[in-house]
Amino acid sequence: MAKNKIDGLAQAIIENESRQLNNVAKQIDEDIVKAAELIMDNSGKLVVCGLGKSGLIGEKIVATLCSTGTKSVFVHAAEALHGDLGIYNPGDPTLLISKSGNTEELVRLIPILREFQSPLIALVGNMDSYMAKNVDIVLNGTIESEIDPLGIVPTTSSLAALAIGDALASVLMVKRGFNEADFARYHPGGELGKQLGLTVNHLIHSLDEVALIDKESTLEDIASAMTEKPLGAALIIDNKELVAIVTEGDLRKAIASSKSLSDSMGEFINENPISVSPGLSVQDAMKLMEDRDSQISVLPVVNESKECLGLIRLHDLYQTKLV
Repeated sequence: MAKNKIDGLAQAIIENESRQLNNVAKQIDEDIVKAAELIMDNSGKLVVCGLGKSGLIGEKIVATLCSTGTKSVFVHAAEALHGDLGIYNPGDPTLLISKSGNTEELVRLIPILREFQSPLIALVGNMDSYMAKNVDIVLNGTIESEIDPLGIVPTTSSLAALAIGDALASVLMVKRGFNEADFARYHPGGELGKQLGLTVNHLIHSLDEVALIDKESTLEDIASAMTEKPLGAALIIDNKELVAIVTEGDLRKAIASSKSLSDSMGEFINENPISVSPGLSVQDAMKLMEDRDSQISVLPVVNESKECLGLIRLHDLYQTKLV
């Protein structure tokens, strides 16, 4: 292929798919809600069935559904006709995926699944197909054309089916009240799951590890204490309650103001520090420290009784992404 025919092709393909996907979005919303309600109304699992590229999309949809609180399994259409129907419990709903809506193996399954009392949802790209006319709910994945140079490879149609699956999973998440804690429970080994599952309490540096000073401490005293316990800050505690904090930045500002090392910190002591609770998620703590004009590198940890337990460092929160 000549170079001038390739230049800009990738961009044009993605832009065309994006436009077609936007059209699919306009034709699907109400039926997605109906499908979600049907699935919610049945206590069993959702069985997703497809063949070829539609089958691969079905497997991805199942993975997304399972990870977001909807019990789902994938059954290959051909295998379903040769023994895999044993996965069904009476009443399990089925999502059938086919661009043509006339895939022979799926068409043959419909009367069989009726005997299993399975409510049927079809995700198809042809609203005049057999499947579209013989199921309970139809999800319209009709596209204008495939986007490959030949116009025959499952490209845009696969993307549309995948997007519809994502939309269905998202609607089900809202209906179930699926939250971050639920996601963490289903993803204990993933990076995001670790961040959501871990709390400040898991990463706290106790007061034994923290430099402790008082209001009369000199710059030299504070620098020495923070060198001995290098967590980036020193705390002032009175009767277990947090009074103030001095960070390395505060210390540098005080020294830069031409203060003698024998002077106290004075106005550079922060007597109204931001603090976090030990039960706050690592992800929320990271947002609190990062999403501001001036990033916070250390935060005191204070419980409901106003007792200061120690501090956390942004560096430690970052480390949770690496393990």
